[in-house]
Amino acid sequence: MSGVVAAFAALVSVAVIGYLIGTVGLLRASDELVLSRLAFFVATPALMFVTVSRADLATIFSPVLLTQVVAVACAQLVFVLVSRLVWRRDRRETTIGALASSYVNAGNLGVPISIYVLGDGALVAPILLFQLIVLTPVSFLILDKGGRSKRAALLLPLRNPLTVASLLGLALAAGGISLPVPVMRPVELLGGAAVPVALLAYGLSLYGSRRASTDPTDSTTRDPNGAGRDVALAVALKAVVQPAVAYLTARFALGLDGGDLLAATLFAALPTAQNIYVYAVNYDTGRRLARSTILLTTGLSIPIMTTIGAVLG
Repeated sequence: MSGVVAAFAALVSVAVIGYLIGTVGLLRASDELVLSRLAFFVATPALMFVTVSRADLATIFSPVLLTQVVAVACAQLVFVLVSRLVWRRDRRETTIGALASSYVNAGNLGVPISIYVLGDGALVAPILLFQLIVLTPVSFLILDKGGRSKRAALLLPLRNPLTVASLLGLALAAGGISLPVPVMRPVELLGGAAVPVALLAYGLSLYGSRRASTDPTDSTTRDPNGAGRDVALAVALKAVVQPAVAYLTARFALGLDGGDLLAATLFAALPTAQNIYVYAVNYDTGRRLARSTILLTTGLSIPIMTTIGAVLG
């Protein structure tokens, strides 16, 4: 078994443990929120700060980012055209669908894959920044229908701990600055918890999503937004089209191979980020579309990414 597949096996094993923890009742499905918040607000920002601050800038801003931008643009364009012109969905529901079909889980799953499969946690940093600094503010401007000022939307990424930590690390790397060991050591300790905590939360979320999808009292299952065809289109774009476009762009347009080709394809194959459901709930539109796409792409992502790793690794 190749090193790439072995790395995936380790990641999947920890996620399975998180699922089993939920199954046996050691933790409740609702505890996933606590683990996710710990990973999102504390551990992962610490990890990104340490990783990016020590990274080679040429490695961070590799052509891999361009492949992701192209893949995201293609997936969103297809969804928007079908949703608006064929199905006549409104602007806000179309926006949620476009995000569900392209916005990858670069934090909870992308960081572990970047570290354990690709061997460099800094590779995922530009994708995180692109999504948080570009995609999120633009989407909020559309969803708000003018309710939020442009200035507030543009400043929104600075409230995200992953963005702030990555930008601070980037500033240190660009300036060639190294912080003293006593300062970095506690940050490194916190960062060490990011991957296992995120994977445990990921597995626990799968258990919670399975229960919620069969719960007849869950109001989101009766949400008229996000009918089956919307979900099918979003899942197909996210799980198949986006990684295919990233691979074709990397391989034939940019001439990438080896680790760069693997990274480009793997990052595009990441499942839909869970915060898209948070956006859908907040704006009361496309909740079922967002949740179903997250659940299905999450389940599909493991075999798809493992196959990609085995073939390209």
